[in-house]
Amino acid sequence: MDLRPYLNRYVILGSLSFAGTLLLITLIVIGWTSPRFSPEVGFAPADLTMIPAPTHTPNVTAVPTNDPSITPTLAANTIGISGYVQISGTGNDGLRIRSAPGLNTETVFRGEEAEVFVVKDGPQSADGYTWWYLVAPYDETRAGWAAADFLSFIPSP
Repeated sequence: MDLRPYLNRYVILGSLSFAGTLLLITLIVIGWTSPRFSPEVGFAPADLTMIPAPTHTPNVTAVPTNDPSITPTLAANTIGISGYVQISGTGNDGLRIRSAPGLNTETVFRGEEAEVFVVKDGPQSADGYTWWYLVAPYDETRAGWAAADFLSFIPSP
């Protein structure tokens, strides 16, 4: 079958013009139906809240004073309410801070080795441990109960 009579210059030019016409119609229809972008949108900056990372606090021993006007509320190196404690003895595994005293309560977060907290409540006994309610001084949302076996008393900063 010989196709040469059908492939002359008029057929090829007619096919190209027909394809060009279809392409032009398609572009016009897409242009009319596509959504228009509004230049009034402007720039909307994102809110960013910086939360500082816990810092390493070196182990510091309290130095007793000889001032008789100072009456100690707690014995030296004793954990108590409004005192500061540091997580220690976890071997960099951290300490599970829980929603309530006890080993079977929900873990709220993991406190890092050497992280410092303020004691807000306690002591309470549960599951063979003494538990203290701790709050991070830099973030009130980091709060929960921790076993005293993994806490070390530190003096107030």
